[in-house]
Amino acid sequence: MASIARTSAKVFYYARNVARDIVPQALFRRRLAVRLEKARICDEAACRRLNYYNKLQDGFAPSANAVRISKLPFTPTMYYYDLKEFARYFDPGLLVDIEFGDVRNVPKVPSIVKDRPIRDDDKNAVIMKLDKFRHFQMPADAIPFADKLPGVVWRGDLNNPIRKRFLQAVRDLPFCDVGSHKPNAPAEYAKPFLTIGQHQRYRYIVSLEGNDVATNLKWILSSKSLCLMPPPTYETWFAERHLEANVHYVPLAADFSDVAEHVAYFERHPAEADRIIAAANAYCRTFANEQTEQAISLLVLYKYFVLSGQIKPDAEVWRYITG
Repeated sequence: MASIARTSAKVFYYARNVARDIVPQALFRRRLAVRLEKARICDEAACRRLNYYNKLQDGFAPSANAVRISKLPFTPTMYYYDLKEFARYFDPGLLVDIEFGDVRNVPKVPSIVKDRPIRDDDKNAVIMKLDKFRHFQMPADAIPFADKLPGVVWRGDLNNPIRKRFLQAVRDLPFCDVGSHKPNAPAEYAKPFLTIGQHQRYRYIVSLEGNDVATNLKWILSSKSLCLMPPPTYETWFAERHLEANVHYVPLAADFSDVAEHVAYFERHPAEADRIIAAANAYCRTFANEQTEQAISLLVLYKYFVLSGQIKPDAEVWRYITG
């Protein structure tokens, strides 16, 4: 159930992107050099981020399944628009391997993805900020931790065994308002839908991975509630691998037997909760500068096209990327 503000934002999102597709694309390509020049004066933190999202170092050739920029698949639509927002600055004949949707494994060839499993050999998964309208909503939270309800809340689809295991472990705890609002949820787990604002009334919000990353993680960490979750196993543009247990979130045991213990501890030590919440909020601010976000996105693609041998690098831009 979307709010009026959320619905309006979605309408604006589509209107803006449709307009970009209607405008002659050559206008964007003429601006590539200027956009790259602005991007390369970003700070070292931005450079580290672009090389984290795109870990490729050696040259490679696009696969036989690669598509031209001019022929990017239109569905899922938000993936198309989010990639096209930056791909349109490059020659429409350039080839790119892509995997839209939830990515459960590292691609066999260097490919643009929304997410990747957290593991060491992940360089073929080149992360772009895709499906960002859904994954990067971070609405304001005006309720201090101390003024929230002293309980635990979770809602979601039961599309991962970890979620059922969580519900089974905490269903009898009186301070837990947890369950699934989906029509196909078993009766014993069925709960009414809650908006983000309704979640934010609680001191403790649980984040659980589904098909890949947990969609609610970003807005929980940007709120004034405390995030409880198992360590992440997938990551997106949010770089979930960099989140630290007991720094940005409270880690939960695999069997969720420690939920009551954690709640009891932070009820006795609210200052500790505030410390973790402040660190989580600071982490979220990493993604708040839209100019920096756009610069990094453009450079991630630029690095991909250079290493795939499809464009010749500008010396200054490439020096910025490679250090």
